[in-house]
Amino acid sequence: MLKRFSRNKEKIFCISFQRTGTTSTGQFFKDHGFKVANWNISRKYGWTESWFKGDYETIFNSKDFKKNIVFEDDPWWLLDFYKVLFHRFPKSKFVLLEREPDKWFDSMVSHSNGKSLGNTHRHAIVYNREEEFYLNNLGIENAYTQEIDNLLPLNEEHRQHYKQIYINRNTEIKLFFKLHDQNRIFLGKLEDPEIWQKMGSFF
Repeated sequence: MLKRFSRNKEKIFCISFQRTGTTSTGQFFKDHGFKVANWNISRKYGWTESWFKGDYETIFNSKDFKKNIVFEDDPWWLLDFYKVLFHRFPKSKFVLLEREPDKWFDSMVSHSNGKSLGNTHRHAIVYNREEEFYLNNLGIENAYTQEIDNLLPLNEEHRQHYKQIYINRNTEIKLFFKLHDQNRIFLGKLEDPEIWQKMGSFF
């Protein structure tokens, strides 16, 4: 299967939201012989920080980006980065997995014990909580860094807000690929018992 993919051009990006099977997706490809860059590699080379600064070429020129084929977790799922990847790598393919929105939010809350996941500044940008972040001066000193500070509360009162962001972004991704190239993305439901067989058939 590896022979069908060029490391330089034919990348596979998992653009599913965090807590939506990103790690399992990476493991699926690893089990089938693909070179996979996971969260640990991304963190080692500061890819998410480079993305946040708009320094995409630092990511694309790094040794581990060039040698791997599959990419899961940060920064690939963040905001509209998939559009950059779509055009920058015209032979690339994408994976978007979804799960039931309430289950997704419950997983978000439980991940960091009722606090925002990861770096607070980045989380605030991704989930439209910038006003709260800036007004309360929460973790300004950690902005544009890898620091995991978990400073925003994340609880039941945020459920609808997060769910709407989750639903809207997934809908926008599906519309984008429908209009530009439906054949470049695998769409799946995390609750589907045959999801991995279907993903295997697609790739």
